[in-house]
Amino acid sequence: MIDIRRAAAIGAAVTATACAAVALAPAAVAAEPAAQRATAAPKAAAAQYNGVCGSGYAVVNSAQIGTKGTVFLTYNSATGKNCVVTIRTKPGKAVHMTASLGFASPTTTVTDTGYFTTYAGPVHLDARGLCVTWRGEISGEVAGKNGTNCGSRVANR
Repeated sequence: MIDIRRAAAIGAAVTATACAAVALAPAAVAAEPAAQRATAAPKAAAAQYNGVCGSGYAVVNSAQIGTKGTVFLTYNSATGKNCVVTIRTKPGKAVHMTASLGFASPTTTVTDTGYFTTYAGPVHLDARGLCVTWRGEISGEVAGKNGTNCGSRVANR
């Protein structure tokens, strides 16, 4: 009997210690500096649209190009034109960049490519009533979408 009681007493002490550790854990974590708690890398901020497509254009879609920047698809409802611009998150030394916009039927694509410090584009295309394919590239990383933002009416082309 003595061994059983002693084992029960030891078990109760271990349980009490474990419960106390669990109860203290949030306080210990809260006292720990935030920099030590953060294990995941923070998400990079997306580039902001800079209005370079012109007056009357509003952003209708975008795609982040890794941590390097964002490609924006804009549309002007008054003219029926789309515009694409690729913008770097952090401008700097000129790097290879591309802004591209097109549609499938008839096959038409407009592209601005070269070495830029801040953005590529703008490229404009009248795609009223059509689905567009748009892309941006910064230093080998590419983002964009195929056949999106389709117009509600079919254009006569």
